[in-house]
Amino acid sequence: MRTGKRDIIRRETYFRVLREIIVKPGSLLRPLIFGPRRAPIHQEKTMFIIGCHLSVSKGFLSMAQTATALGGNTFQFFPRNPRGGKSKPLVEEDVEGLARWMEVHHFGPILCHGAYTMNGASTKEGVRDFARTAMREDLAKTAHLPRCMYNFHPGAHLKQGVEKATVLISDMLNYAMDQEELPKYVLLETMAGKGTEVGRTFEELASIIDRTERKDRLGVCLDTCHVYDGGYDIVNDLDGVLRHFDEVIGLSRLHAIHLNDDKNPLGSHKDRHEKIGEGTLGLDAIARIINHPLLKDLPFYLETPNELPGYKKEIALLKGLRED
Repeated sequence: MRTGKRDIIRRETYFRVLREIIVKPGSLLRPLIFGPRRAPIHQEKTMFIIGCHLSVSKGFLSMAQTATALGGNTFQFFPRNPRGGKSKPLVEEDVEGLARWMEVHHFGPILCHGAYTMNGASTKEGVRDFARTAMREDLAKTAHLPRCMYNFHPGAHLKQGVEKATVLISDMLNYAMDQEELPKYVLLETMAGKGTEVGRTFEELASIIDRTERKDRLGVCLDTCHVYDGGYDIVNDLDGVLRHFDEVIGLSRLHAIHLNDDKNPLGSHKDRHEKIGEGTLGLDAIARIINHPLLKDLPFYLETPNELPGYKKEIALLKGLRED
């Protein structure tokens, strides 16, 4: 059968039009022929969750706005005066504003820090009662805040001995956590070991966790100044320290980092925070911490001796040290 010139031109035109209809990007027929279009394969960038301690005096939305202005995407706060006192009730509009701000600005978890005067291991019954009551109130309050965790200093045994203290602290936790609504995690903070502080070793923290009933909600906040002061060499052997933590407590319980430099040498047990890069940890060690594969996805909270402009500079500095 002979094909004329007009037939060839007509056929070429037909296939050209058909190709444009089917293959052209955006064509409604394309997914029917080739299936749904796949997104390009690329490496997901890890979000660096970084913030600092802020004052709650102007409310939660104000703290979130300040955190953003400083270049951060989280913050830490006290629910009451850090030396004790009453806690203000939550304002519904303020909490709703906080939730919206956190969503729009892609915040990580925020952290509530318990009062310094809470000592569930005290020799004085009145002090223990305050700690139990304050923690229970704090947990009930923070349960209503978006993506909020609760952190506290375990306490001091005041020469009663660590074993007695761990029993008292776990009793406090069992009382405070015996309620329906709780924050996502309750975190024991690693301590420097000043005086009779409990929590200077991973073993002491593990002992408290083991005695507590709500283990599913318990975790640890690792303070870089405290662990270095406590004798864990995160400058020269970060991998070894994390390996030991995993063996004793479990890295699955590590949910937050207090990122502080240290004024003192390794094992000094003094607990004196320093500005980032100006202490005995140094900038290189801090860079390794925020980029470590086992730590980089955790939220980091600055507690360095700074005002807001200083925190803004530190956050910018740390962002520059991130490798991804």
